[in-house]
Amino acid sequence: MPEISRFFGIVIAMYCDDHPPPHFHAIYGSDRAEFCIDPIGILKGRLPPRALALVTEWAALHQAELLDAWDQRGTGQTPRKIEPLR
Repeated sequence: MPEISRFFGIVIAMYCDDHPPPHFHAIYGSDRAEFCIDPIGILKGRLPPRALALVTEWAALHQAELLDAWDQRGTGQTPRKIEPLR
C-alpha cells in the first residue's frame, strides 16, 4: 500500500488496485478508516475524534492532489507524496 503522506502518527495511503469511489486510507495505531475524496467524508472504519479532525482538515487542503493521486494509481503509477499537515 503506497504511503502518500504521514503526520502526527497518521499514515495516509492508497492501494494501487482499489475500487471506486476515489478514496484513501488513514491508519492511526490500530484504528483504520477509508475516506471519500469528493465529497470528503468517512466511508467506513473509525478514527479517534482528534485524528478524524486532522485527516479531514488535511484532505480539505489537498483535495485536488488526492484526486490526482487517485488517477495516477489507476494508471499503474505510484502516487506522488503529498505534503503532511504541520
